[in-house]
Amino acid sequence: MAESGGKEKRKWTTTIIISSSLKSYEVATALENQSHKVRYSDSVENGSIIFSLSGVAFLLMDAEECFMSAEELFLAKIEKFINLHRNSFLVLSAALHGPEEWKLMFRIQQRFLGSNLRILPVHNAVNAINLMCTIAKTTSKPYIDSICYRMITAKAYIIEQSPVWKTLHKIKLSTDSFNPN
Repeated sequence: MAESGGKEKRKWTTTIIISSSLKSYEVATALENQSHKVRYSDSVENGSIIFSLSGVAFLLMDAEECFMSAEELFLAKIEKFINLHRNSFLVLSAALHGPEEWKLMFRIQQRFLGSNLRILPVHNAVNAINLMCTIAKTTSKPYIDSICYRMITAKAYIIEQSPVWKTLHKIKLSTDSFNPN
């Protein structure tokens, strides 16, 4: 399929390691249907999805299940997960993120303040998949290189076009004309 500008759009696919506990879940099925190379594993934390080439890991948890279990249990599961994965995300699912769900996220944030855990509130499987794939894609090569290049280019353009920069440049040029060095 050709896009404007003559570039052909390639579908992004990657290798994903999914906890065997998620095998019958909609999230796993949807990732398989997107042509990703999905591998199921019993050795990863229950509820985890790992994008190995991107180096990001997601732990899927349902807010209702957290409310029904002891807080120490789900906090221990999160702690074990973030100790194993440098780039870790907790994907907290709830049909509606009301006051109780926000309190739960706040307690989790307080507990893991200063850690490498980021919390993603989601409403459904489609929402979760879109967020996970976007994060994994933007942190994988060559996308991360492209993003870095575009950021550097944008920064250079902003500096070159900045009225403040132009004024400073004029002042520097005028002081250089008086400087004998």
